Amino acid sequence: MSTPLQSKAAPKLRTRPFAATLILFAGLAALLLSLGLSISVGAANISFTTVWEAVFHFNPDLTPHQIIKELRMPRALAGALIGAAFSVAGAIMQGMTRNPLADSSLLGVNAGAGFVLALCFAFFPGVSYLHLMFLSFAGAAVGLGLVYGIGSMAKGGLTPVRLTLAGAAVGALLVALAEGIAIYFRIGQDLAFWYAGGIAGVKWLQVKIIAPWVLGAIAAAIALSRSITLLSLGDDVASGLGQRTGVVKAIGVVIVLMLAGASVSMVGAVGFVGLIIPHVARFFVGVDYRWIIPCSAVLGSLLMVLADVGARMINPPAETPIGLIIAVIGVPFFLYLITRMRGD
Repeated sequence: MSTPLQSKAAPKLRTRPFAATLILFAGLAALLLSLGLSISVGAANISFTTVWEAVFHFNPDLTPHQIIKELRMPRALAGALIGAAFSVAGAIMQGMTRNPLADSSLLGVNAGAGFVLALCFAFFPGVSYLHLMFLSFAGAAVGLGLVYGIGSMAKGGLTPVRLTLAGAAVGALLVALAEGIAIYFRIGQDLAFWYAGGIAGVKWLQVKIIAPWVLGAIAAAIALSRSITLLSLGDDVASGLGQRTGVVKAIGVVIVLMLAGASVSMVGAVGFVGLIIPHVARFFVGVDYRWIIPCSAVLGSLLMVLADVGARMINPPAETPIGLIIAVIGVPFFLYLITRMRGD
């Protein structure tokens, strides 16, 4: 019995299940090694043997074990969670909008969350991290809503270029407002740390709060992946194959807001992860989002953890902002995509 993806009404999909399976297994193995490297590298380098002992035979009387448990482990796990979250959010946005430039940092989501965080730092400095995360969800929703609203007002409706331009305009406005609040209320240092992006100060409490949201949203994205594949073929094709496109898009937007809002509240304005990784995954595994989403999660985790390791190794003992390292990779990739789209 044929599924809608095998129906004659749908174009033949270019998929590479073997490559996807290889990426998942090899990527997970590389991720485990990179997590071990992340835990061992820092101002005080720690051997892999000590890392192994601290993880499986923790001794609270040993200082290296304390460093590993209280500082290095939550930081490494946070990097993996955030990388997966940004990448899956970008993959969903690109699939639903059919916009190769879609990313939470380019479509106002990060800027909206940052604007609300600036308001929190100014008016509610003592707010708990859990409430801060929920407010980031709300800010991300406001940013995304403004981008879609402004982009839809243009004659001819939304196009990838109009959506990107609206995202740039709304993002610039929200960033300017946030910086104005920072100057007026003298919270520039707090906001500057957030804009630079980093996971150096992450604690176990933050990881425990964010992990269920991120993992649950990724599981929901995988469950929705078949419908996103159909949406990526076009609304008409998806509707013809029995998809309720409005419901799928609404669920997809909620998942994106959960992933991006939670991530931004923890790590700050780290852009381009959700832009780069889905394209890399699509290049290797094809256009089926049942493979793109899990592969994006693994590759995004790997990129963020390795970028955090690089942030500590470039100029020790000082740390380079992780957002800068990702931007060095992301900006040329963005320009490459723009060049490819010029013909469209």
